[in-house]
Amino acid sequence: MSATIREITVTDTLPLRRDVLYPHKDLHEVLVENDGRGLHYGVFEANRLVAVGSLFINGASAQFRKLATAPDKQGKGYGKLLLRHMARVAQAQGVTLLWCHARNTAQSFYTPLGFVQAGDYFEREHLIFCRMELPLDTPSSPFEIIPAIDLIDGKCVRLTQGDYAQQKVYNENPLEVALYFEDLGIRRLHLVDLDGAKKGQVVNWKVLETIAGKTRLVIDFGGGVKTDKDINIIFESGAAMATVGSVAVKEPALFDGWIKQYGPQKIMLGADVKGEQMAVAGWLETTEVTIFDFLTARTAAGVQQVFCTDVAKDGLLQGPSIDLYKRLLEAFPHLYFIASGGVAGMKDIYDLQQIGCNAVIVGKAIYEGRITMEELKTFVRRNETVQRIYK
Repeated sequence: MSATIREITVTDTLPLRRDVLYPHKDLHEVLVENDGRGLHYGVFEANRLVAVGSLFINGASAQFRKLATAPDKQGKGYGKLLLRHMARVAQAQGVTLLWCHARNTAQSFYTPLGFVQAGDYFEREHLIFCRMELPLDTPSSPFEIIPAIDLIDGKCVRLTQGDYAQQKVYNENPLEVALYFEDLGIRRLHLVDLDGAKKGQVVNWKVLETIAGKTRLVIDFGGGVKTDKDINIIFESGAAMATVGSVAVKEPALFDGWIKQYGPQKIMLGADVKGEQMAVAGWLETTEVTIFDFLTARTAAGVQQVFCTDVAKDGLLQGPSIDLYKRLLEAFPHLYFIASGGVAGMKDIYDLQQIGCNAVIVGKAIYEGRITMEELKTFVRRNETVQRIYK
């Protein structure tokens, strides 16, 4: 599916709205109340308008109306793409409830997206409708910088594009680095066991245990997580979350079982990509699975948080994959989405915040001095102010 979403005028929506929903009416008859005050969106395939929908925001709730997809384009996911986009627009404006009056024949479309029926069926113009509602969470943390500490032989290192031959040691004592971040006001830490990733089992759990025991940082830990034993070691050593990547691609049933067993707040999905294809085995193997298909399946299994790394960007300080992230955010608006890879400075971080990411993992830009201590302090203080506003 290759498509773009654009804001359009109400007039632009009318032909498709009429042809799909009310084929026997004139264009002026398919206008709805307050159409002029709505936000109207269209999905374009090349230059062709193939789906339309309208959003009406009223305080903490928002109604979407007249979602319509061209008959020859139905079943391609355009309606869901548009609906997710409108949900994200609404959520960004503080909306906590999205709803619609759905035809009873369309309930099966909305239910898999998380909508639930509210109230009884009713009749209008010889059609049966019901109200469908989708709660939207207000973000508790508008945006976070999550520093990364990568571990080899118990030391803080960084690789370039995942290449173990291109490693640089930044500090032989990862605890010192973690305490430094905590002193800046940082709350979360991304800890990666590169030895474990290479060996296929958790190795540097003692480093995790030390940092978890001597800081208040919320730590996610990954690298070599293959078995239930690895998961248990991670949690017993003090991590708040286990980060899982390759297993989710190669053994999805096992991964989905961990989501059910430990809960979606305890398992963070790591999605590594080359282009749009999933990369596994330390980025040495590229699969035929696209990131969009992969996330569709895993979110259906309950995944709520994911970080996505474009392998081609990692460690190069050439900027993150903004275009890819924009499309992922539009397709999966309810995920807690963390960008990873390529950040070269604070401008990249502000750009990621602007497009709607929830957080960003940063490593080399900090260690190489591209992002200074003062810049991190300033950002953390601003983030804390925003958090107080949201509470």
